Amino acid sequence: MTSMIEALCSQRAVRWHPPSYDIRIETLPIPEIEHPDDAIVKIQLAGLCGSDLHVYRGTARLTEPCIMGHEFIGEVVALGTGFHSSSTGRPHLYSTLHVGDKVVSPFTVSCGECHFCRVGFTCRCVESCLFGTPLTPGGQAQYVRVRRAGGTLYSLQDIPDGSLLADSSLLLLCDILPTGVFAAFQALSHAKTLPFTTRQPYPLSASPPQIGDVSFLPFCEEDKSLTMAVIGLGPVGVCTCIALLDMLVTRKLKFNVIAIDPNEARRAKMASIYSIIGGNQQFGEFQVADTSDVKELVAHLTKGVGCNAVLEVVGNTSALRLAYELVRPFGCINSVGVHSDHAVPYKGVELYDKNVSLDFGRCPVRAMFPMALELLLKRQDVLGSVGGESSLVEKVASFDDAVQIYDDFDKGKCGKVLFDPFK
Repeated sequence: MTSMIEALCSQRAVRWHPPSYDIRIETLPIPEIEHPDDAIVKIQLAGLCGSDLHVYRGTARLTEPCIMGHEFIGEVVALGTGFHSSSTGRPHLYSTLHVGDKVVSPFTVSCGECHFCRVGFTCRCVESCLFGTPLTPGGQAQYVRVRRAGGTLYSLQDIPDGSLLADSSLLLLCDILPTGVFAAFQALSHAKTLPFTTRQPYPLSASPPQIGDVSFLPFCEEDKSLTMAVIGLGPVGVCTCIALLDMLVTRKLKFNVIAIDPNEARRAKMASIYSIIGGNQQFGEFQVADTSDVKELVAHLTKGVGCNAVLEVVGNTSALRLAYELVRPFGCINSVGVHSDHAVPYKGVELYDKNVSLDFGRCPVRAMFPMALELLLKRQDVLGSVGGESSLVEKVASFDDAVQIYDDFDKGKCGKVLFDPFK
């Protein structure tokens, strides 16, 4: 093992204790290399994410204490023997990663070598495990052990124009920005959305070029426009809106996007961000709405038809029910919110009678890195700043403030907060 930490023995970390709402700042041993494919990373920044609240509130039903956090960037300080220049037939980091390199980690471990990793479904790696659990201690610490590091980590050494990226924005690559890009990409790539992006009727919209059925009438103007809703304007929801708008404008698609949240501060933040990123685009409209009046707004915009797609970014049954009520017949609901074990609030007959498609699940962050990085480079105006009215990241805090910050975040009193473990 190559190491820069032999002289150190302890670290500070944010640790949760069961059953719920119990965050403590503790002194714990520094993790060590346990497997040839391990890396030890010295944390530069760690994030607080909405899905951390599932552990915090006890709804994840963990029974053992754990170091919190699944978002972190940092410097490699130790590598297992699996990393060497002659490594072949494995993810390239096993031959190119070095002590001292700066890295970002997805929120789950992925080996990079199994079937799911090879086809890009990295979040369902056969060795997948979530950082911030008893099995895989998280990044809200000064050091973290990364399993299967050659398949999991993303090296920041060779990013084009990497010097233009603020560290606070690089942290967004761990989870929330790729998840937002994933939600938008899934919705716009769905077979039920393609008629509106290709201007071809279903199912020709998803088929190789061919002579169309002459019985189809030409598209009217209303047939060429997408109406899409994003439910939830926490940090992931904001990233979803940024990604969705970028994709729609880049493709020159006509659109109406409605961003929905019951929290007035979140709605104001989203409106402020749109004032920066909206620019002079001429392709569509973007509106922010409360949950109490969004049904009437969607009915007005679509003449009672509903949204082509609804992106649910909350992770609770009320948001899923609202998504169903907003989506049109033959529409799709894309849910990237982290759900508990509550039943989905639909009956089979409701889905059948409306031809609604449901798409649920975790973002394959490691596979989404390139798309997310492209957006990060493009949108440093809102993703690269800290503490401004239009900044996604609200502040960088010390571990000393973690107990209060968790409480505030749980109650919706603050937005995206990052921790500097050495502050």
